[in-house]
Amino acid sequence: MHMLHIVQLYHPVPSGAAQYFVEVGERLVREGHRVTVLATDAFDLEHLWMAGRRSIAEQEDTHRGVRILRFPVQRVPGSPLVYPVVRRLMVELSRLPLPPRVLRPVLRRLATLTPRLPTLGPFLRHSPALADVALVHTTNITLDFAILPALAWAEQRAIPHLCTPFVHLGEPGSRAIVRYYSTLNQLDILRRSAAVITQTERERRFLQQAGVPDHRMHTIGVGVTPANLEGGDGERFRCTHHIPRSAPVVLTLGVAAYDKGTPHVVEAMQRLWERGNPAVWVQVGPLMAHFEAFLQGLPAEDRSRIRVLGFVDDQTRRDALAAADVMVLPSRTDSFGIVYLEAWVYGVPVVGARAGGVPEVVRHGETGLLVAFGDVAELAQAIERLLHDRPLARALGQAGRTTVLRERTWEHVYARVRDIYLGCLQS
Repeated sequence: MHMLHIVQLYHPVPSGAAQYFVEVGERLVREGHRVTVLATDAFDLEHLWMAGRRSIAEQEDTHRGVRILRFPVQRVPGSPLVYPVVRRLMVELSRLPLPPRVLRPVLRRLATLTPRLPTLGPFLRHSPALADVALVHTTNITLDFAILPALAWAEQRAIPHLCTPFVHLGEPGSRAIVRYYSTLNQLDILRRSAAVITQTERERRFLQQAGVPDHRMHTIGVGVTPANLEGGDGERFRCTHHIPRSAPVVLTLGVAAYDKGTPHVVEAMQRLWERGNPAVWVQVGPLMAHFEAFLQGLPAEDRSRIRVLGFVDDQTRRDALAAADVMVLPSRTDSFGIVYLEAWVYGVPVVGARAGGVPEVVRHGETGLLVAFGDVAELAQAIERLLHDRPLARALGQAGRTTVLRERTWEHVYARVRDIYLGCLQS
């Protein structure tokens, strides 16, 4: 069968959502299915609303047997601030006591105002290459500009549509983040889907309370393939990046941004350095513009204790994991957090935030430590504790590795995704 995936940022973009669809697509192809991915041309997330960020030139590509077609992003002329203003307007409109039939068309128009993919709709309607598509799978509900035309196309042809929304719940008791993942039109997309794949029971409960039918939701999460992650060389990493053997390595994987807690990690490390700790902080993953500016403002002495690598190849990423003493991602915008699983493959203890879906992934005191998002003092204490109490660090890391091997490999996860595909196709 022919499966169509709509993934806003796809390979080689180093994101959890991209990796999720790479893994699912590869396995579908192995089983004899055809998979086509429709993506934007963005490499950096900020390319969706800001000029000057990285994009991908190749409009067509193949990766692990999956055909990739990329569509150029267009934006409303003017400041990058237009995008957050439009999104905030959608949030506020969703709160108005107006009939949904009045609000929905307005919200759909705003959702596809900026960024927009002007060639995606015509391609969906007229491409003979999609004539035999049996199922459509979309993702990233906050980037609904790419989902809406695909959902409309699928409904017109009575093709089952399922969505993995990756809802970011944010901090407990706060709607500061989740409101951008639960506007009226976004919830409408999920209610109209044949199936919704959630990452955690927290995400599922939130959507259920928001009116998404519970019987259509399936909590699965993500996984890793340990064999693809193993083979890192920590000594090589230290030598390449001039890190003394005596210096512990505190590693952060993922996008460097405020909502990921990256500035808080730096501020926590500064506290450790003030107390004489020789640890080096390593950042692997793309940098948002505001974090680049933050780095430039740091004292030269602090920058000498930092290795910001940005986007790296797979071997360098494995080497960084092998060198790490602690992996820290105190984020409030993670539905699951695949990087915790990657660290656990190496038996590395982790520190996360009590936000989003992370508390269901990282069990405080069992597989890692959790802190309040933005609490630099608590974060510094957690990092320092794991660096000093090595028996605890080893126990947490080993418990995490056991969890991965028992229930979080892609073989486990994909089997459940495949069952949902089959259920949608047979209904």
